[in-house]
Amino acid sequence: MKARVHVMLKDGVLDPQGEAVRHALGTLGFSGVETVRQGKVIDLELSATDRAAAEAEVKAMCEKLLANTVIEKYTIEIA
Repeated sequence: MKARVHVMLKDGVLDPQGEAVRHALGTLGFSGVETVRQGKVIDLELSATDRAAAEAEVKAMCEKLLANTVIEKYTIEIA
């Protein structure tokens, strides 16, 4: 079973990397970009065969390691 985790900074948390990308895009002539939020995608291949168990396991991974839940939010996709 495969899982994909999307981790993004929560709304209201400053995103200096996103701002750097927005600025770089502006210098390259893409002046219409108003904001950029940067995040990360984590792909996992799991041995679990039960969808609910896999989702619970990935949620525990996010809470303990993959996301800093104080400043980041995450979503999980199970396939």
